[in-house]
Formats: sequence, structure tokens, C-alpha cells
Amino acid sequence: MQKILPFILLVFCVLVGAQSNAQILEDTTLIQDSTMYRIVTTDNDEKIGYILKQDEREVTFLTSDNRRIIIPQYVIKKIEPIKKEDFNQAGEFVGEDKFATRYFITTNGLPVKAGEHYIQWNLFGPDFQFAVGKNFGLGLLTTWFAVPIIGTAKYSFELGPQSQLAIGTMLGTSSWARFTSDFNFGGILPFASLSFGNRKANLAFSGGYGGVWLDGEASGRPLASVAGMIKVGSKVSLVFDSFIVLSGGTYQDVSYQYNYDPITGISTTTEVVTTKRRPGVGLFIPGVRIHQSEGKAFQFGFMSVATDGELFPAPIPMVQWYRTL
Repeated sequence: MQKILPFILLVFCVLVGAQSNAQILEDTTLIQDSTMYRIVTTDNDEKIGYILKQDEREVTFLTSDNRRIIIPQYVIKKIEPIKKEDFNQAGEFVGEDKFATRYFITTNGLPVKAGEHYIQWNLFGPDFQFAVGKNFGLGLLTTWFAVPIIGTAKYSFELGPQSQLAIGTMLGTSSWARFTSDFNFGGILPFASLSFGNRKANLAFSGGYGGVWLDGEASGRPLASVAGMIKVGSKVSLVFDSFIVLSGGTYQDVSYQYNYDPITGISTTTEVVTTKRRPGVGLFIPGVRIHQSEGKAFQFGFMSVATDGELFPAPIPMVQWYRTL
């Protein structure tokens, strides 16, 4: 009996191992399509793996961790193929950043994909962006008081597999406030943006000329920006943005110098006129974007302001929420 019991246990282990290997072999041999897919369900859950079988009712799916599951067709929102370059060096699926066309303030040459309209919620108000045609988008941003209201337009060109060019404009007005007070102002900013990369990592160089009018007086300054982003994991992107107002023309600064003659006891005032150049101002914002689920992200950054050769940290962080529409 003592010799039979170990033999029975050995046979049992061999049979269990053979059954497991047979199941794995069965799942592997069932794979008719070697393409790896990403399935997104209506609750924004996602699965990565291979499609074993599908019909009008369900999809039999082999996940990347070798689990065989059945997903009803009615809960599937999206099935998309994924490539080897969609994974990082650690083997984690990274994929595209759904909001890769935006940084904190500026944009790049990438167009908003058709049907992937989104809203960017800011502490000061909302920013709506719509893909209204191929490579063409329109937007509207404002504050919670609807003053000002700014419309945006952008058209993108593909220069190569990893390079894009966009031209656009922003046009703003004081909206309803102009009819209730003397607070009548507006502005326009035509711009161009040259970017390199894709929706996982990109770098953009932008420039334009911003014109502002207030109570009948107009002025303008050239603007520039360097920005970039990289998606380092399935849930995290690193973002950097800048908004630079270049130094402008000259202006006359008038001051008064007071002189006192102790001998005569007479005081005189001399007007001093100095020609000065309007200084440049730059905003620099490094930050992190957290992808909470499909079409939903939160990002925050810390602003620094540079002017007259000095850099000052801003006391209020930049906080934004993204949602697809």
C-alpha cells in the first residue's frame, strides 16, 4: 500500500498537467488571426489579446494573460488592431493618447480624429473642440461668465509619416459685456504649428501674431511656443507647454525728477522721457496627464512666469479635465 499511494499521486499529477497543457494548446491552436486586438466595452473597460472566434452574438477572446473569455457583442464599443510599437520596453500596452493634439494651452499639427470631439474643462471655464471635417477642426472656449468668447479654427496637413503642419486662428470678443459697459475689447491670433511625432509622442513649434483692440486702440505682439508630450504608460503621459510673448516695440516712459537748491531754497521739477522696449513674457508649464479610462483624462501642471530675465513660480497650478463628447 505504501508503494501504491505515491504511484497514484504521480499518475494524478501527470494527468492534471497534461490536461492543462492540452487546454493551453487548444487555445493557441484556435487562434485563426495572429493580429492582437484591443476591445473596449461600453463601461470603458479594455481587454488586450487575440480573437479566437466571433459571430453576431459574441466574441471568444484570449487575453494577453492567457484567459479565455466570452464578450457579448452588445457591450463592445470598439475593436481595434494593435501593433508591436504600441507596447513599451516592459511589454505594457501604451497605445495612443486620445488628447495628443493638445498640451495645456497650445496645439500642434495633429488633427482631432473624426468623431472624437472633446471638451477640456479648466478652472476658469470650458473649451470645446470639434472635428468637423477631414483634418479640419473648430472650437469654442470661454469663461464661466461667457466673457470673453473665443472661437478657434485649425486645418492640418500631413507632411510625412512623422511630421505635420497646421494653420489656424483664434478670434475673441467681449461678447455680451460690450453692450452693458465700456468694456469693449477683442483679439485675433493667426498661427502656424509644425510638429514631429505621432499620438504617442510628439514635439511642436508654433508661432503667430496676436492683435488686441481695446476701446478703439489696437496693439499687437509676436507669439511663440515650444511644446511636447510622451505617453510613458497605459495611464500616464508627460506634458510640457510654453506660451511666449516676444518683446515688442518701444514706448515713451515719462518720469519727473525733483531738484532742490539749498542755497536759493528753490525747488524745480524736470520731466525725464526715456525710450523703453516692451519686455517679453513667457509661461512654462511642465505637467502630468492621467488617463482615467477611455475618453477621460485629468492633467495638472505647475506654471512658471519669466520676464526681464527672472523666473517666478505661479502660486496656482494648472488643472484640467478632458472628456470626449
